[in-house]
Amino acid sequence: MKNFVKGLAVAGALLLSVPALAETAKPTVVLVHGAFADASSWNGVIQRLEKDGYPVVAAANPLRSVRGDADSVASVIDSIKTPVVLVGHSYGGSVISEAATGKTNVQGLVYVAAFAPDTGETAIGLTGKFPGSTLGPTLAPPVPIPGGGKDLYIQQAKFPAQFAADVPAGEAKLMAATQRPIAEAALGEASTEPAWKTIPSWFVYGDKDRNIPPQALAFMAERAHSKQTVVVKGASHVVMVSNPAAVAKLIETAAQAAPAK
Repeated sequence: MKNFVKGLAVAGALLLSVPALAETAKPTVVLVHGAFADASSWNGVIQRLEKDGYPVVAAANPLRSVRGDADSVASVIDSIKTPVVLVGHSYGGSVISEAATGKTNVQGLVYVAAFAPDTGETAIGLTGKFPGSTLGPTLAPPVPIPGGGKDLYIQQAKFPAQFAADVPAGEAKLMAATQRPIAEAALGEASTEPAWKTIPSWFVYGDKDRNIPPQALAFMAERAHSKQTVVVKGASHVVMVSNPAAVAKLIETAAQAAPAK
């Protein structure tokens, strides 16, 4: 009888500890890639986050339209029952800004060399808002999409210098061959009400970005009242590939921050 009572006490203590464990569980990090890339661009970041105990989902971004892509990512968010830190690279920033709207489990947004558009703004418009982007001349001839519209690629020979100048040559060449196209219309699609107005945000980018001018990235970070902005010296547009430790560190900072009330 004595051992039975003791067993009940131990079981009760374990049950009482469950809510405490749930409260301290780490949020899930959802990573959204941008144009001319795929989910593998997050590999180095994922390795570091998982090593530190964070659940990670690298979502497949369709790269078809801002609204449609946001709906796709929103469905991923809806399937996750823990708090979420939502991370977007490049055009993926436009997507997460839409996808997080109204999602109560998204506690933070991290923009990685990414667009953070305001209502009515487009990726093309923000790229040209400040001088410095050299993307236009490196694009390959548009590829017609069945049913209408055009897909955009970066010329493979120009991809490393334009997109991934600080990535080892062999890896950059592979990235050029495996790049995923974006529908031209997506880059000109206006954003609606952005989630960064109500959800805390963090920004990281390289000062040698040739796709989105660093001045534009700084402008968007300041406008969004970034909790912390990290500028990686010498980093290209794919700062998460060339400097995964810096990007993972900022994501963990966002994950450890108290959600906005």
